[in-house]
Amino acid sequence: MIEFAKIAFPSAKNPNLEFHVMDARKINFPRQFDFLFSNAALHWVDDHEAFLRGAASVLKPGGRLVVSCGGRRNAHDVFVAMCPAMRDRRWREFFRKMPAPYFFYAPEDYEKWLPKFGFKPLRIELAPKDAVYEGAEGFATWLRTTWIPYVQRIPEPLREQFIDTVTGRFVAKHPPDEAGRVHVRMVRLEIDAVKI
Repeated sequence: MIEFAKIAFPSAKNPNLEFHVMDARKINFPRQFDFLFSNAALHWVDDHEAFLRGAASVLKPGGRLVVSCGGRRNAHDVFVAMCPAMRDRRWREFFRKMPAPYFFYAPEDYEKWLPKFGFKPLRIELAPKDAVYEGAEGFATWLRTTWIPYVQRIPEPLREQFIDTVTGRFVAKHPPDEAGRVHVRMVRLEIDAVKI
């Protein structure tokens, strides 16, 4: 992704734009910024307080922090469909001692953390989103490409059977609409704060 960005936005044409790979828990720049934005990334980060510490260190006073990431109970119905499959004797050995891949927090967490790191919250809320997929196959494709921490634990010869099982369980409880589309209730945690 970074290599693509460097090609799409070359420094010769965009001298004020740089791209870096950095651990979100260890943000460190020699200068400060006016704005920090994160979209659809922080739910992969296990330590949001470390992220906020780093964000505070690189934002100027009055700088804005805007975040949108998976929030509490995001895709909960998918977890409900996946958990029995993970416990099934065919696949349970692949999930033993699996570390949590996603970290979905609530507004109350950020209401506590933001002031601790010198931020004044302007808005913290959970926003429901309706993710729509073209039938069971569209949903299965989404599982293959988005739920990688789970599906890639299954050896390739067994992977499609696992995906089909989870898809079947989900679609049985959440049938497609009249147009054949499958809906997944997603929840975004949206944060807007100012560095004080």
